[in-house]
Amino acid sequence: MSATNQAPLPSPLLHPLQHVRARINHFWLNRVPPADSTTLTQRNVYILPTRPGWMLGLTLLVLLIASINYQLNLGYVLTFLLAGCAVVGMHVCHGTLRGLTLNLLAPAPAFAGHRATVTVQLHSQRKTPRYGIGLAVLGTTQWSWTDVEPQGSAKVQIVLHPQRRGLQQLPALTAQTHFPLGTFRVWTVWRPAARLLVYPAPEAQAPPLPAGEPSAGGARTVQRHSSGEFDGVRAYRRGDPLKTVMWKKVAKAGEWVSRDTRQAQRFELWLDLARVGHFAGTAGTREQGLSRLCAWVIASDQAGLRYGLRLPGVEIAPGTGDAHKRACLSALALY
Repeated sequence: MSATNQAPLPSPLLHPLQHVRARINHFWLNRVPPADSTTLTQRNVYILPTRPGWMLGLTLLVLLIASINYQLNLGYVLTFLLAGCAVVGMHVCHGTLRGLTLNLLAPAPAFAGHRATVTVQLHSQRKTPRYGIGLAVLGTTQWSWTDVEPQGSAKVQIVLHPQRRGLQQLPALTAQTHFPLGTFRVWTVWRPAARLLVYPAPEAQAPPLPAGEPSAGGARTVQRHSSGEFDGVRAYRRGDPLKTVMWKKVAKAGEWVSRDTRQAQRFELWLDLARVGHFAGTAGTREQGLSRLCAWVIASDQAGLRYGLRLPGVEIAPGTGDAHKRACLSALALY
């Protein structure tokens, strides 16, 4: 198994007992092959009594001893009736997960420090419903619960909060159920093979967009308003695209004006890491520079501007649209 598919090593700063437990979990997780789809069978479904289950077992033991000691026939009936219910509940609880198929849908990219959603689709071929199935990230307590209809499917969304940008391995997931009595816990561990693309966190108070550069054969100078809008506006004409309307001017002065696209074509807006000031230096400040570029990409896209992206060794030609924005954000994430 390659190193990129292995579970992360536990921190040596943990309590000794916690460190031993973490090492055992690390060894166990590395024995689970990563896959974006898994079918739960007897080989990967586990069962143990819960705390109420242990209390029920202790109660049955006390009832059995009392019935033997005092020769209580009704005590025998109650003891074996409760024991039979517990055995049936154990079988039903194990069967709730056994035979279920889990499929991971391709995760959408997210921003660092923001909420990311992972969607898992559950498929059941059984002719009876499955109740009380929960999914969560292994080691957390934020469970998402659902029921699966007979020979149907259901979708469950699991929330992640990635803190670093880049292409990251999804954490191990777990599914469990306590249905029907809550006396047993049936669970499984699943390691998805898919990865999550995490964009840099956009800077909260980003400065205005940088000045545009003259395109080939264009003017040699360009002016920019303090708000980041480029010069080259004209009165609104009927039929102008809404994305060319200067909405800020409309809101402030009540005057309908549009961006002069013919003049705008003489200039090119380049978002360059080398032009973000003192953020182009060390690794820590470089991350701040990437966050500023991320905010500029979002602002340029919302304004409907043509923009390009320059990073050391990477250059994306000016363009517009969702595909261009995703390409720029992906380049920032993977830089």
